[in-house]
Amino acid sequence: MEALKRKRAEITGEIARLQARLVSADQELAHLDATLRLFAPDFVAEAVLPKVFTPPASWSKRGEMSRAVLSILRVAKGPLSTREIASMVVAQRGLANDSGILNIMTRRVAHVLRDKREKGLVRSLEETGLWLQWEVTR
Repeated sequence: MEALKRKRAEITGEIARLQARLVSADQELAHLDATLRLFAPDFVAEAVLPKVFTPPASWSKRGEMSRAVLSILRVAKGPLSTREIASMVVAQRGLANDSGILNIMTRRVAHVLRDKREKGLVRSLEETGLWLQWEVTR
């Protein structure tokens, strides 16, 4: 019960932080729009479409992630954690090694590994700590 209460407190705190960030971003946008109107009085803010995040082309094309993950596991001396494999994929692709990209890659690598486990190509060793350890089936 206490763990659920702590989790609820954590989530409500995160919601409050996100709402505060949203208010701040809204104020920044209003100030930017006002500044733009100083230089272009006929400026229409709605004419500027929001920039949508698209992953860089270097992340992967169809099948590349699977090939990269399996290649890493084939040359590994022993089992590797999901996070270690993701870190190697980030390094191979030359992406910035920050926590955001590493977290995204870890999720993508985990998805590939689960898929390959279902197909019998890799197996996970579950006696390890936070991250599963993975190896190719021989």
